[in-house]
Amino acid sequence: MKAEFRRSFTRDLEKLNDRSIRERVSEVIDAVKAANNLDEVTGVKKLQASANLFRIRVGEFRIGIRAIGEDVVFVRCLHRKDIYRHFP
Repeated sequence: MKAEFRRSFTRDLEKLNDRSIRERVSEVIDAVKAANNLDEVTGVKKLQASANLFRIRVGEFRIGIRAIGEDVVFVRCLHRKDIYRHFP
């Protein structure tokens, strides 16, 4: 799949202090790029808000993504207490 990154996602990653979380996020990004569709990626759950919004759990952090056809847009990467305030 083709992956795009919003500026908000990159800013969220820069703010992460935990190196292990950054490495796990990097592994998730690689898994999404290697997959043919989101069903092949472990830990992906569809949000009820919209037909094309998903989240991926990484420890206590959540990655908010938007699926547009064969493309995936990484929108946010925030702590689980904050993600649903800022995404979608």
